[in-house]
Amino acid sequence: MESADQAQPKPEADLATGNHRLRRGMYVLPSLFTVGTLVCGYYAVLKTLQGVQMMAAGAAGSLAGSAFDSAAMAIGLAILFDGLDGRIARLTNATSNFGREFDSLADVIAFGVAPGMLIYAWGVRSSINPLEVPWTAHLRAAGWIVSFAFLICGAARLARFNIDSIKPGADRRFFVGLPIPAAAGVVAAVVHWEKVPLTDWPVTVVWLAATLALAFLMVSRVRYFTFKTLDLRRRRPYVTIILIGLIIWAIVFYSEPVLLVIALTYALSGVIQKIPGKARPSPPAPKEVHVQ
Repeated sequence: MESADQAQPKPEADLATGNHRLRRGMYVLPSLFTVGTLVCGYYAVLKTLQGVQMMAAGAAGSLAGSAFDSAAMAIGLAILFDGLDGRIARLTNATSNFGREFDSLADVIAFGVAPGMLIYAWGVRSSINPLEVPWTAHLRAAGWIVSFAFLICGAARLARFNIDSIKPGADRRFFVGLPIPAAAGVVAAVVHWEKVPLTDWPVTVVWLAATLALAFLMVSRVRYFTFKTLDLRRRRPYVTIILIGLIIWAIVFYSEPVLLVIALTYALSGVIQKIPGKARPSPPAPKEVHVQ
């Protein structure tokens, strides 16, 4: 069956066609930011491999740390691109099924594969020293398992998000589970803070435990604020601009501690909000009222 527009061509058909082309062209804009996310993730993988090569060549200090730091900053830049593509798609009304799927695939690379490799290469590889501490040979298998757990939990989190986002009546104020960009942001912030690869096995054990906790939070039912309900087109007090400027200034000049605090604060925010709910007794179920 033809639509009404197709059955009855209008004189302004060329204008309508032009508007249609304009709408199609607007979809390219958020996709460009998704490509930026993908490029940053690929670059982070390359820099991680470069850091591994430097460690194999005996440059396990500042040179390898510089490569891992570049990988961490690339992941941080990918988080920025990932936040902008969705925001721009909503502001321009250019959302599409293709954009959603393309964004998820880019997220798997930038926030799953790239940080997963960084988790092992930066935090585990240099701690394996079976000649001095024989049992550290088991850290290799543990690192593989934990880094893969981070990847597969992140992929499952993205799949669940795609399903939940198309459900009618979904609450746009909260994410269910820690978003994979936020989990990758914690990994990147820690690496950016320390830079030099870990060499002490007790610290590596703590690192693997923290990574496993991030993987669990991604597939948990803990809720996190989405910031999607913030309307940037509304008028705000001038103090808001001052605060945003101060935060940007702090990130530029003190990126290591500021980004680490921001990443950890958001990752722990859902858990902290969950604690009062567990401690507070649940209200009694309402009594059933019978109407006669």
